Amino acid sequence: MAASVPMPHATGFPAEGRCSYYVEKKKRFCRMVVAAGKRFCGEHAGAAEEEDTRKRILCPLDPKHTVYEDQLAKHLKKCNSREKPKPDFFIQDINAGLKDETEIPEQLVPISSLSEEQLENLIKKLRKASEALQDALNDPKNGDSATKHLKQQASILGNIEKLKLLGPRRCFIEFGAGKGKLSHWVDIALKDAEKVHFILVEKVTTRFKVDGKHRKKNSVFERLQIDIQHLCLSKIPVLRERKLPVVGIGKHLCGVATDLALRCLVETYAASCEERNEEPLAKRIKNDKTEKEINTLAKEGNEKNVPEKWTPVAGIVIALCCHHRCDWRHYVGKEYFRALGLGAVEFHYFQRMSSWATCGMRKTSLEASTITAKRNDNQNDDSEEHDDGGYRITDDSTNSLPGLLTVEEKKKIGHLCKLLIDHGRIQYLQQKGFSPALQYYTDPLVSLENVLLTALPNHSSSPETTA
Repeated sequence: MAASVPMPHATGFPAEGRCSYYVEKKKRFCRMVVAAGKRFCGEHAGAAEEEDTRKRILCPLDPKHTVYEDQLAKHLKKCNSREKPKPDFFIQDINAGLKDETEIPEQLVPISSLSEEQLENLIKKLRKASEALQDALNDPKNGDSATKHLKQQASILGNIEKLKLLGPRRCFIEFGAGKGKLSHWVDIALKDAEKVHFILVEKVTTRFKVDGKHRKKNSVFERLQIDIQHLCLSKIPVLRERKLPVVGIGKHLCGVATDLALRCLVETYAASCEERNEEPLAKRIKNDKTEKEINTLAKEGNEKNVPEKWTPVAGIVIALCCHHRCDWRHYVGKEYFRALGLGAVEFHYFQRMSSWATCGMRKTSLEASTITAKRNDNQNDDSEEHDDGGYRITDDSTNSLPGLLTVEEKKKIGHLCKLLIDHGRIQYLQQKGFSPALQYYTDPLVSLENVLLTALPNHSSSPETTA
């Protein structure tokens, strides 16, 4: 065996038909299948004596894997990381904010470098702007709802059902879908509902997807690998041709992705649908064959969930997280901030300080192990959770702030920052004709990011009439 092959520190042998390369970092043998007569997989073939004459190099498109140097040209034509042709629903920056509104100076010092006076002024501005928002998430009706969902462990799915958004003839769009588990459970809850379409939006390739396991004839799963920033829903064939009401959902939609998803739904998509509805009637009938079918079904009254008036966006249910990853350019609540006398600089610091709510303190090893154990007892193995128990330090300011604030004070300030950012989103949705709400939807032991944003169109008293 060549000297370059790491040897295991303990006794053990590779599984039959598997690669004989010992991966030191993982303390186990590689599990890739090998070709007949070979001891090593293609990735580790260079470690074998018989392959020493061929050199493997990092792929220039993705350094996470290697390729034979003499086969590089062939590999680049089929590498999964190669740039692919843009689909029709890709429109550059369609859901991004305006570039001329990026008012943040190029050089902003970290929070840890602010003077005590500068930090005090920021906190005063935050508290003044948040005076009316203190009790927004402590409203009795929200508290009752949260308690109910905690007891039932219904979480996001329970809220979707409470808003009466579960039903036939609609399209669920899961933003930041990851493995697609949220859509999976929605599909199970829908049982035998007819003509349900799922669109799972994720910008990166995802392993162990669950949407490929569904074989129900009444529901269709479609996965789009695209950044939400460039997604034009009105160009997706199923939405353009079938005019299905859309329900936007998301589990822990990270920071800026929430703003991009909201703009994608209620601004670019809804606006394009309104433009189509304003076309001359003859042209609409010619271009849209399903409108007549929907109207016929509505008149017959055979389906209680078929809308008499088609609504492009029937509802929104998004679990919020990672406010420290928001971005002023994409933020939908800029008007709200400006009305409070705040701007891009304050937003920059507030979104950084928002991490204090979940990550702004260190626990003792005993506290950390105790709380982590409790949280592990209350949640299943879901690596798509974005929070990490509150022990990661995501902001360089946490350990080097001037001695102004206690741990509890920083935690409260972090929550105020989150609430202020979320209220800008609430106002944005109100201006776009929706009735939005914020509420706790799960226990902090399950997830420290436990606030849910919901919204329904204003023009209906019951979501059933719009979806």
